[in-house]
Amino acid sequence: MGNEVTDKPFYKKQGFIVLSIILAVFIIYYSVMSLLGPVRKLKAFDSEYGFKQDEKNTIDERILSDSSYLKLLKEKAFLQSKIAMAETDSIYLTINLADSSVNLEISGVVVHSTDIKKINISKILKKGDEYTILTMLSTPLVIAKDFTSIKKEPLMIKMAPKDTSEYQPDIIPDTADFEPVNFILEMQNGVKVYVYQDEKVRFGDGIRRFGFDLWDRIRNTVSSMTRVFTLKVPEYHPYIKIRLARADAKIIYRAIPYNGQVAVYR
Repeated sequence: MGNEVTDKPFYKKQGFIVLSIILAVFIIYYSVMSLLGPVRKLKAFDSEYGFKQDEKNTIDERILSDSSYLKLLKEKAFLQSKIAMAETDSIYLTINLADSSVNLEISGVVVHSTDIKKINISKILKKGDEYTILTMLSTPLVIAKDFTSIKKEPLMIKMAPKDTSEYQPDIIPDTADFEPVNFILEMQNGVKVYVYQDEKVRFGDGIRRFGFDLWDRIRNTVSSMTRVFTLKVPEYHPYIKIRLARADAKIIYRAIPYNGQVAVYR
């Protein structure tokens, strides 16, 4: 009986040590796999959009680091993307990070414009290979899905009146006027555009923005954990985070069609 009593703490201690080792190994494994995500994404971009030497007409690769050439390439990429979108009959979004502006356009005509209050860009898009990133941005980014704090199209249920005497005009406020406007546009190539309401109009707007961002992080963590458990490298999403005035953010989100297109000038 004495041996049983003295052995229990020993086994508990051993079990705790084993669990700690397993947890430490998993944390290291998860960290390594997570670090491989950006590397893998960068390689995918380089493979698809990177410079490829033409065997017949060779080009001195030093030109790819020339600031004057890259400036012209940047202008060309943005114009190519805008021209491709202008050929459609749909409304589209242009984000000019250089002059901090966002425009809604139709066939090359600006129908709504607003200023960006704050910008944050992922390192891949900011410090990655300039030629590769500009080549990627030379074609429109296509929205695959979105996550939002407001409804795309406000729903209103109305009972038809029996006759004209019972008719009453609609005086129903838009609930989005009372909700903070935050949304995420995820592109087909994995790039994410985060749009946050800049103002704190009502008490709790800052907390709701934090909660919206936290929920996105939780969603990404769950997705990463799922891939890690199945021995796959987690998906990395290069991002552009901007803050806009609430009214402009709402107009832009509701104006962009499903599977809409976006052009970015970096």
